[in-house]
Amino acid sequence: MTRLFNDPHAFADEMAAGLVAAHADRLAAVTGGVVTRRDTAEGSVAVVIGGGSGHYPAFAGLVGPGLATGAAMGNMFASPSAQQVHSVARASEAGGGVLLCYGNYAGDVLNFDAAQDRLRSEGIECRTVVVTDDISSAPRAERHRRRGVAGDLAVVKVAGAAAAEGRPLDEVERLARRANDRVRSFGVAFSGCTLPGASEPLFSVPEGRMALGLGIHGEPGLGETAIPTADGLAEELVTRLLAEAPEDAGSTPGRLAVLLNGLGAITAEELFVVYGGVARRLGEAGATVIEPEVGNLCTSLDMAGVSLTLLWLDDDLERLWRAPADSVAFRKGALGASTSRARIDDTAASGEVPIPPSTEPSRTAARCAHTALRAVADVIGMHADELGRIDAVAGDGDHGIGMERGSSAASNAADAALAAGAGVRTLLERAGDAWADRAGGTSGALWGLAVRRLAGALADDARPDASHVATGVDAAVRAVMDVGGAAVGDKTMVDALVPFRDELVRRVGAGEDLAVAWTAAAEAATRAAAATADLLPRAGRARPHAERSLGSPDAGAHSFALVATAVGRILSTADHSAERE
Repeated sequence: MTRLFNDPHAFADEMAAGLVAAHADRLAAVTGGVVTRRDTAEGSVAVVIGGGSGHYPAFAGLVGPGLATGAAMGNMFASPSAQQVHSVARASEAGGGVLLCYGNYAGDVLNFDAAQDRLRSEGIECRTVVVTDDISSAPRAERHRRRGVAGDLAVVKVAGAAAAEGRPLDEVERLARRANDRVRSFGVAFSGCTLPGASEPLFSVPEGRMALGLGIHGEPGLGETAIPTADGLAEELVTRLLAEAPEDAGSTPGRLAVLLNGLGAITAEELFVVYGGVARRLGEAGATVIEPEVGNLCTSLDMAGVSLTLLWLDDDLERLWRAPADSVAFRKGALGASTSRARIDDTAASGEVPIPPSTEPSRTAARCAHTALRAVADVIGMHADELGRIDAVAGDGDHGIGMERGSSAASNAADAALAAGAGVRTLLERAGDAWADRAGGTSGALWGLAVRRLAGALADDARPDASHVATGVDAAVRAVMDVGGAAVGDKTMVDALVPFRDELVRRVGAGEDLAVAWTAAAEAATRAAAATADLLPRAGRARPHAERSLGSPDAGAHSFALVATAVGRILSTADHSAERE
């Protein structure tokens, strides 16, 4: 378990600060992550990577010459926000454009895509390569759905080396895609990992058993088997990966880059014993191993597990794999002398946007919204463990933690906005941005978007009425469905959102008071959330293990129902207070 921490909610931030303090000659802290202190050639491509914290040396440990230029660092097991990615990319960019490279998880895709759109709107050329190496997460015919695990390192190594050669963005992107097309990984786990402050691991594996294909966030794998010998494990890993060889790889494995990765709690000695078996079996299959790597390369806190990654090399990929690299956690060859960057432009830390003018009616509504956000943070805090347990049934178990971080950040942002005299629109905009920025992940991005769309229907110069709120809720639901891609019946938050929206709009349209209409809509959301227990997921991380979730409600739908109910209580209290006045 994770034993050493201060405030569990600040663990990722404090870890990042300590990392930079320990390597101040190599890394610079910027808003949202870290960038290399080593000088980069003017006009070169910036390779920006990132993901949730808890996987070191992925991702910040791979920042340096010949690898990544910068890394966006999300909270524990949560994707970085769009703002974090944008900030790191701006601080990394050297005139040759930006390549974003990261593992294929829904939250990362949402946030990196949003950052890419913003960079392009600012005139910065930007491309994306999403890593999809984990063969256990989707069948070969659906490779685009596979998640990224330790294969991230292989793709980033190729991209970083190509950028160091001075190749243009088109070429760096092409070679990174080539690497992703030819990399495969498979992993096993013997025990779960425990987030800082948690009393129980995110998942468990029965004593003496081994989980096959388990994800680095604890996503359920393909099944369990008895723990084999080290040679037995080597056979299992090699056999599965060679069966997944790229179509153009030929009849023999040929040249392979090999990464044997420890997931956190396996000793180096154990890894070397396993690697001996891996090397023998690859040799017997006719493979030529090129500069293998054995060690902790992509971890999951204290998870006891091992993964094997194979990259089928061609001439270009072999040259780039062998090329020198020098980061805190990964080094190859010898680089020439380099100087520290004279200036690092951390554009996202340039200061707070002033609070716009507001009127007293709007500030009155802002006070109510502030109280509601505080109530939301309270109710999520009370149910965070429960939400995590629900999410762990077929997901990665971090929904409660993410909701707690996001709702607390939104409440704190509302505190500051209210103290500065914000109207209701600005207060909710600040709260939505804070939610997305601190929660990270898919849920954080969608909640931040929803709160901002609600804010867009309100104003800083007038008190909103029920129709404005209903219009904002409708806009929020449409945005979540559009960006998230889920529909009713997919077993996601949308299954509670849509009934809530429909009931609220219907009742407000019939002339009902907002508090009465909202309370009824929250009851509809609660019923709909409970009914998701009977659904099989068709979207989200639970989709590959749909049958596991049958009988359990969707965590996102359940958390929305809790939020809607809490807000309804505040609205009812506000109405009664107004009547007494």
